[in-house]
Amino acid sequence: MKLGYFTMPLHPVGRDWRQTLAEDREAVLLAERLGFEEAFIGEHVTDLAETITSCLIFIATLARDTKTIRLGSGTVNLANRHPAATAAEIAMVDTLLEGRFILGVGPGGLRSDAEMMGNFDADRNAMFVEAMEHMIALWTQEPPYRLQGKIWNLSTERTWIPDLGQGAMLKPFQRPHPPIVVTAILPDSNGIAAAAARGWTPISANFVHPWVIATHWKKYAEGCARGGREAKPADWRVAKSIFVAEDDATLRRMTRSPGNPFAHYFRNLQRKAQGGRGNAFFKHDPALPDDALTDEYLTDQMLISGTVNEVVERLLAFRERIGAFGTLLYCGHDWADPGAMQRSMQLMAEHVMPRVNRALGEST
Repeated sequence: MKLGYFTMPLHPVGRDWRQTLAEDREAVLLAERLGFEEAFIGEHVTDLAETITSCLIFIATLARDTKTIRLGSGTVNLANRHPAATAAEIAMVDTLLEGRFILGVGPGGLRSDAEMMGNFDADRNAMFVEAMEHMIALWTQEPPYRLQGKIWNLSTERTWIPDLGQGAMLKPFQRPHPPIVVTAILPDSNGIAAAAARGWTPISANFVHPWVIATHWKKYAEGCARGGREAKPADWRVAKSIFVAEDDATLRRMTRSPGNPFAHYFRNLQRKAQGGRGNAFFKHDPALPDDALTDEYLTDQMLISGTVNEVVERLLAFRERIGAFGTLLYCGHDWADPGAMQRSMQLMAEHVMPRVNRALGEST
């Protein structure tokens, strides 16, 4: 398995925004130094805890200070954006990175963002699909553009001046466009199948239970068959919250103390889910009552933590349960203790992953 990084950074409300942005940026730079192959960045507009408001702007700040790591949007929330502006921004970011960009896209899952953008009661999945079709057309067709949709109509016919280049869109560095990935959250997601049929690949979210993740491969394979291509485990990315400690005392302090960053993260997401998708995918058994979703339960179920030996064993058991996949995306969390969180990333890259891959090679 390859090792990547995924952050939908979620910080305690009230932390200095300059500091959290600096920490989130340093985490990606550290990931590159440690040999992580890629890093995905999330975005939300109306949330004081999730403080990256534009993943594309954030990624652009990393373009000159990274050399090897591929950077991805995780995700660009297309129902909240105009497709022409988004297509132009993606083309520029891909060019700044000289092709190290991966395009993660989705409709946008934060309900307050949808309310702010005026699409709370709209079919955001339909908006997402139309936006993608428009963006791909802008990257692959020649001007002047004549794109008709139910939500957006895009044209430069009246203002096209060929010799000046007015009315034309700049293309991404990667042709015809960067590789496209979608985030999978719901069990037996038809969205995964639809994306796979178009040639896109999935990221299984870190904040759902393994029984949910295990359903994603079947739907991905179904979509690949529909699109006439082979479903390859190497193309499946799975995100997971992980904490690696050097000793039991650090482990207890970082994962069991009241208000620890992992309990805070999962509780925040669980409360947001209550108003929308519900709590089922936080449970090892959907029949579990909601009042059983304590901080301790959420951390035990959603976080893989321990010393190096323990994390190796738990990751191998996790992979055995959900099936083979190509890239493990280590998830970023608030740096409540910067030293411990940085050390966890180091232990993950230098000790855990080599041992996991060695064990997988031996079993194969």
